[in-house]
Amino acid sequence: MANHNSFTYMDHSFSDISLNFDSSAFSDCNSDISCEFPTTTSESRQRKLFLSCAVDNSDDVIRNLITHLESSSSIEEQKQAAMEIRLLSKNKPENRIKLAKAGAIKPLVSLISSSDLQLQEYGVTAVLNLSLCDENKEMIVSSGAVKPLVNALRLGTPTTKENAACALLRLSQVEENKITIGRSGAIPLLVNLLENGGFRAKKDASTALYSLCSTNENKTRAVESGIMKPLVELMIDFESDMVDKSAFVMNLLMSAPESKPAVVEEGGVPVLVEIVEAGTQRQKEISVSILLQLCEESVVYRTMVAREGAVPPLVALSQGSASRGAKVKAEALIELLRQPRQQQQQQHFESNDNER
Repeated sequence: MANHNSFTYMDHSFSDISLNFDSSAFSDCNSDISCEFPTTTSESRQRKLFLSCAVDNSDDVIRNLITHLESSSSIEEQKQAAMEIRLLSKNKPENRIKLAKAGAIKPLVSLISSSDLQLQEYGVTAVLNLSLCDENKEMIVSSGAVKPLVNALRLGTPTTKENAACALLRLSQVEENKITIGRSGAIPLLVNLLENGGFRAKKDASTALYSLCSTNENKTRAVESGIMKPLVELMIDFESDMVDKSAFVMNLLMSAPESKPAVVEEGGVPVLVEIVEAGTQRQKEISVSILLQLCEESVVYRTMVAREGAVPPLVALSQGSASRGAKVKAEALIELLRQPRQQQQQQHFESNDNER
């Protein structure tokens, strides 16, 4: 997931591609790690038996499961079939392809709209697992999965919301799907999940938003949905394991004109300056990148950042063991922050000359 924003200051072109550690801040959404179905010992043995039998007869098993999804009027039978598809697709890429080719996607997508919350959860989870295979993404989208996944993000169980966010992330890795997902109403719901979800939900939401907001249209949607508030709140908590992820999402959004006043209004300046002073090396570098973009065209914001005491930690960063790119950015930001003072001194001298 590359961030292709860039800007120029003092003959230096600053590209966030130079922050080549960005994608490592995000743990990719894998198969349904949170969706472990509670089982008794007897049920666990039955599932192991099912999986061992499916290895040798996977084509027959898959056809039988899809038939149950499509023709059964029993919710319990549909749950069982969806659960077994989820098991087959959890760790075996070849089964994901077989299931898709056998026609599993459309009936699974239909389950996502079920009023039975557990059946909906099973359907979302199975679709997530199938979406891990690149070959299946187009078929999932063309089967109409985006709107039901967004609805599951709104109304599902906590696990359903997490897995729906992961599925949308996977689908958004196809560039043309980003706008479709953004226009479906997903972004405000992901922002809400980022703010109010549990720890895994916050991680999944931040990763999905990072992927979706590589397009300008979705950046604007995210800012208008109030994303800066939860991002700033998560960056305050150094123990949250969300500082890096939140900072990278914020950095991605800074090219949107609406983002800069939003960062300031949500109290982001003192938080960013504190990170430059006390964060990890990576956190310092990304915070400098955000502050540099914030200050590049605004004397008001430069004055605000300087008053928060940003210059000393920036000097320390520029003289320390940071990467060359980080040092250049820190030095450029220092120069920007000194300009208001220099302008005030120049105005003072000019005023004195006029009085004489």
